[in-house]
Amino acid sequence: MNVHAAPHNKTIFDNLICFDMPWFMADSPHIPPFMDPDQFMKLFGETAATPPDPLKAYRAALDAWGPVLAPLAQAGRDKVDNADRRFAAPQWEHPVFDLMRQGYQAMSEYILAAADQLDLPAHDKAKMGFAVRSIIEAMSPANSPFTNPVALERALETKGASLMSGMQHLMQDMQRGQITHTDTTAFKLGENIATTPGKVVHQTPLYQLIQYDPTTQDVLEAPLIIFPPWINRFYILDLTAEKSFIKYCVDQGITVFVVSWKSADSSMKDIVWDDYIAAQIDAIDTVRSGLDVPDVHAIGYCVAGTTLAATLAILAATDAAHKVRSATFFTAQVDFSTGGELLHFIDDQQIAMMEALSTPQGYMDGRFLALTFNMLRGKDLIWSTVVKNYLLGEDYPAFDLLHWNGDVTNLPAKWHRNYVVDLYRDNRLAKPDDMSALGTPIDLRRVTTPTYIQAGRDDHIAPAESVWKLQDHFSGPTKFVLAGSGHIAGVVNPPAQMKYQYWTNDASPTSLEAFIEGATETKGSWWPDWRIWLTQKGDKRVPVNPMRRPGQGTLKALESAPGSYVKAR
Repeated sequence: MNVHAAPHNKTIFDNLICFDMPWFMADSPHIPPFMDPDQFMKLFGETAATPPDPLKAYRAALDAWGPVLAPLAQAGRDKVDNADRRFAAPQWEHPVFDLMRQGYQAMSEYILAAADQLDLPAHDKAKMGFAVRSIIEAMSPANSPFTNPVALERALETKGASLMSGMQHLMQDMQRGQITHTDTTAFKLGENIATTPGKVVHQTPLYQLIQYDPTTQDVLEAPLIIFPPWINRFYILDLTAEKSFIKYCVDQGITVFVVSWKSADSSMKDIVWDDYIAAQIDAIDTVRSGLDVPDVHAIGYCVAGTTLAATLAILAATDAAHKVRSATFFTAQVDFSTGGELLHFIDDQQIAMMEALSTPQGYMDGRFLALTFNMLRGKDLIWSTVVKNYLLGEDYPAFDLLHWNGDVTNLPAKWHRNYVVDLYRDNRLAKPDDMSALGTPIDLRRVTTPTYIQAGRDDHIAPAESVWKLQDHFSGPTKFVLAGSGHIAGVVNPPAQMKYQYWTNDASPTSLEAFIEGATETKGSWWPDWRIWLTQKGDKRVPVNPMRRPGQGTLKALESAPGSYVKAR
């Protein structure tokens, strides 16, 4: 039904005759002229009135007020934070808008200082500070079409088309229940993202195991198995070929296996941490048996790294530590006492809300988790999208990392609750034998496996000071590397791009502060440093035989990489 053709609308337009407005001159009798800027201007075409130019009128008003307000704006220019990208456009330099940003920044500083002076326990004060910062970010004049000069100018230049486009973006996101950061049609798994050739060679109800095609004539004897986090999709490590950590390892002559976790559905309502630990052990044993090797190298990323630590402790307690030759941890925590801003979401009320959201269907919807992580970087992941795509009506970019970031996964309800309560709230993993899995008490001090630990300097999810603590709980040799950037870009930093940097320190420092003070900085990616470390744990190479080619040995090919689990929504 076309509501614009309803009879009452014609009656309203008939009344315009008393103003000598020839509404019937509009191109379409079915569309009210005020809904189309071009048709609206035609209302003036047959009259003696000169059509107004809104953009000229707007600029004339600014020109009139500019000299009046310029002295005030100049006097407070020291309040402007030149590093704040929200106000970097030249339109903010006009005195009218300059005073707006100055007032906002002065108010922000005052409110944050007042919150910091509250007499509260440290944990509560940190939560209060996070909440206040989130509110202040939402109140920015850059977030409103009426106080953002760039959005105002764009709306006038396009006769409102930019706002109409932005409204469409907003409505689409409301239907999805999720903020869009990138063009959702730009990437397709297996075609222009997650394209490293390989086969799914093993499958359980919880995961698929992918083996990748070798690209060298010989390979390291010990294969590598990568456990990515099940909070996101595994292809963060296999974006485009230029950014793929998986392809990098394959090209270095390493036989690579990757676990692709299944996004939770109602059938996984009873999955708990023990099941993920058992899955890691099963994957390790599958690779050892399939390639007829005594041990493997293992990588655990984020929550899968936390789980790998528990897996290593259980293997050590059951005389099976020999199965893993070395372990690498990407931004993984085992001691959550300094777990960062995610701790602000952990209290009895938040836990009760999580249960209410996840218990009925048996899983936590990944969109809620995405919102949580976005809130940790609200200016970059929420409000910049509001400005660019809602207020300015810009099209979404084709950005592989942001595509992955929006490709959310669901989490089993029981596992999610236990993880939040046992690890984040109660920090039980850091307490020897306080937790058990698969009937075995977990004591991280039993782990003597050589370990490489990578942390991100700007990581807001797993802070470097928290990742550092892993060394305090393991008993074996460790190497700590601090990478530039954060939780994702600090990991996905291929050598060819020569971005960021990393720091090492061979002096056995006892704290992160001491590590940084005596660290050696190296420009570029830490991946080559890790490869050297890995080969130091055994550099024997063997010819590529059928077992090293997916599907040609005892591990039969089930389907081509990236598999079907990663595509399930």
